[in-house]
Amino acid sequence: MLTPITALWAAILGLLSLALAARVVQGRVSENVIFGDGSSVVMQQRIRVHANFTEYVPIALVLLLLLELNSESSLMINLLGGSLVVARLLHAFGLSTNTGTTPGRFVGTVLTWLVILVESVLLLYFRLAV
Repeated sequence: MLTPITALWAAILGLLSLALAARVVQGRVSENVIFGDGSSVVMQQRIRVHANFTEYVPIALVLLLLLELNSESSLMINLLGGSLVVARLLHAFGLSTNTGTTPGRFVGTVLTWLVILVESVLLLYFRLAV
């Protein structure tokens, strides 16, 4: 079974993941850090932005895929996928500008959690409704 909607959002998020990874590599060069963070705040921020992305996006994409495979509406899948992209961009920009709480970081985190919550509840609903 084809899953073109999830594939679209996964591709966009894959590109974002590479961009965040490239920022880590660029930081390693500019900060002269071969391994770890070198006690550099710049490196700590960039590593955490990328790590946070890799902590949340895989489960959100798996849940999105399962929704598409369970015939959830295209509109809902696109809303969730688009919301996840916006959430991760907000979080990345927010944490990249300041190590404290920023509006982007806060909204990005809450929106990411909300996407995962909605996906999970919809899948539970499908299971219980069968």
